Amino acid sequence: MPTNGPNFHFISGLPRSGSTLTAALLRQNPRFHAGMSSPVAGLFEGVISQVSAGSEMSSMVDEEQRGRILRGLFESYYADRSEPIIFDTNRAWTAKLSALMKLFPEAKLICLVRDVAWIMDSMERQFHRNAFENTRIFAHPNQRATVYTRVESLAGPNSLVGFPYQALREACYSEFADRLIIVEYDMLTQRPNDVFKLIYEFLGEEPYQHDFESVSYDAPEFDAQLGLDGLHRVHKEVAPRPRPTILPPDLFQKYAQLSFWRELTDSKAFRITSKAVQSEPQQHTLPTS
Repeated sequence: MPTNGPNFHFISGLPRSGSTLTAALLRQNPRFHAGMSSPVAGLFEGVISQVSAGSEMSSMVDEEQRGRILRGLFESYYADRSEPIIFDTNRAWTAKLSALMKLFPEAKLICLVRDVAWIMDSMERQFHRNAFENTRIFAHPNQRATVYTRVESLAGPNSLVGFPYQALREACYSEFADRLIIVEYDMLTQRPNDVFKLIYEFLGEEPYQHDFESVSYDAPEFDAQLGLDGLHRVHKEVAPRPRPTILPPDLFQKYAQLSFWRELTDSKAFRITSKAVQSEPQQHTLPTS
């Protein structure tokens, strides 16, 4: 589907893994527009539902029309942007690769990942920081009752952590896995210049000198609606910030075993990780210190 509009790429992956930070850095490049999660993925799913089998409109909208309508969502939402490259962010995109590739055959996905135990730790810290607020992330009081119920709820297959984890794993073994670059959060914070050099190579874009000591992004109104102030606020300087976990040891150990991308066999996904796998040429390993 040819277009004279912007070229689209996508940011996806796991929560609390650097997607907002990556978007904040990318938007330093005047050729790029990027931000936190947009509503396009939800609108995308809604349109498909309205024209799919079982809907009274399904026979009225053929394949070509569906493609035009879906592409029109992106073009309309970003109509006021002048940048030639748009990065749309949503954790659901890894579950919709086949549809995205039909619409945008040249598109690529930057997928941020992080040790799942530290994702859970990061979320738990957010809840402690907003102790006088019942976040909307949990549907029922019993889900937020203790650290065990909170973490178990987050890990559910349709929940904040469990869904994107399963969607990313699916994408890594799909026929479009070569459109993915998986970036570990620790590598991004420890070696941002090297990581972004590899991201630009993957995207096929000219290098750009980013400022990793003066990053700015915040979404206070959006975070207030979730009851989690500061959820999308990034630190000014890109740097590692080691800390002890606040999770009970048994919980931390349980979720520390889930970093499947470090030993991802039989996948064409491009990876920037801290662990080398000699038989996998798609993987770039960067020093951790």
